[in-house]
Amino acid sequence: MRAIAFSEFGSPAALTELPVPTPGPGEVLVRVRHTSINGFDLGVLGGYMRGVFEHEFPVVLGKDFAGTVTAVGAEVTDLTVGDAVFGVVMRPTLSQGGLAEYVAVPAGYGITTIPADLDAAAAGALGLAGSAALTALDALAPKPGAPLLISGATGGVGGYAIQLATALGAVVIATAGPGEETEFVQELGAQHVVDPADLVHRLRELAPDGVPAALHLAGDGATVAGLVMRGGRFASTVHFVPADAAERDLATTDVMADPSRANLNRLAADAAVGKLRVPITKRYELADAPTAIADFIGGTLGKLAVTIAAPPDQRSRSHFSI
Repeated sequence: MRAIAFSEFGSPAALTELPVPTPGPGEVLVRVRHTSINGFDLGVLGGYMRGVFEHEFPVVLGKDFAGTVTAVGAEVTDLTVGDAVFGVVMRPTLSQGGLAEYVAVPAGYGITTIPADLDAAAAGALGLAGSAALTALDALAPKPGAPLLISGATGGVGGYAIQLATALGAVVIATAGPGEETEFVQELGAQHVVDPADLVHRLRELAPDGVPAALHLAGDGATVAGLVMRGGRFASTVHFVPADAAERDLATTDVMADPSRANLNRLAADAAVGKLRVPITKRYELADAPTAIADFIGGTLGKLAVTIAAPPDQRSRSHFSI
């Protein structure tokens, strides 16, 4: 099978031929059709997960996946061959990933079926960023009519968080640059947009006493936390904890995605009926995934989706077998 993998620490990710994995007990094998790029992939490729996870080289990148179950391991009872599924690769080691034609994943966590009304490409860009946004919003618990600051709102997690917060009635203040970035967050529901370069000044105008809650996705964490009022809530996806959190009685959360079946079903149900938009802004083929990763590093809006079509020789065989 084709996959985007790297063979050792420091080596680049490249299109690689690997054996199709075999699902173990409690696992299913998924023929992946769609996936997306996430910040986690950059962390893995950059070696930042060294010592955190065991690496089984070659390591295939990609956390999101959407596709079809093609085989089930022993002890799997709730998924069957032919099921359309999506989710997040939640293996105990870094080895298999969603940027591949096939991936074996646990059947009990990080996977669910795709609703009939949800586009599979959208499902393939929903799991990791969407569940991280859910975790963040559950921790921040914004009140209707109250301001919520989202710093670094133009990416995937930010795009979902804006929509989830707006649905709860929060007044979202999103950081974004002028032009395309501002238009992007406004379309998703941000009521106020602040240039990161003018964050402190503009926030003091919008919320003189500080905001009751802030989500830190990018930017200087200390600056963002400093704009939260005493006794407020602060959540970060980049593992920043304010040094004065205890002194200011801040409730802090180190956001981790929780792609439980309940959370994935919640996201999928909202996306299927249009309550939650999957903000895909660029699409790539599997062979172009290294370009997608480079684009992600350079800074892009929303989600970068990757489609994994059948190789030309397989498409030809399928055509003649009809």
